[in-house]
Amino acid sequence: MLDCTQPGLPMKKGRCGTLTHDDKRHGIATLFAALNVAAGSLISTCLPRHRHQEWLRFFCLIDRQVPQGKALHLIADNYARHKHPTVQRWLTRHPRVHMHFTPTSTSWLKLVERVFGDQTAKQICRGVFRYVPELIAAH
Repeated sequence: MLDCTQPGLPMKKGRCGTLTHDDKRHGIATLFAALNVAAGSLISTCLPRHRHQEWLRFFCLIDRQVPQGKALHLIADNYARHKHPTVQRWLTRHPRVHMHFTPTSTSWLKLVERVFGDQTAKQICRGVFRYVPELIAAH
């Protein structure tokens, strides 16, 4: 969550507004999102960290919100927490969930990354968030 170290200059005729090159951090939040490409819907949540425990909480959220008769094909990167033994056990107990992993450094293959980019540009980039709940509310 970011805040500028000093105020930027306002826009004037012939000059765009400015921001400082550095920032102050007041905490973090991790956005988890699953995009249903066919329906154009999004399941998302903000959690304080990105460990295998939070990843499993997100899986449980998806599992609750998607009708039981549907198979789930989840595309994720090769982040180690996505392949944690606890996650693997959960996946074994939930056979409708099929994981597909993208090669390293290919976030452009995941369509949900486009959603993240739009959200960052429209809601977060120029915002000032001094508290984590403010940042989460902007998501």
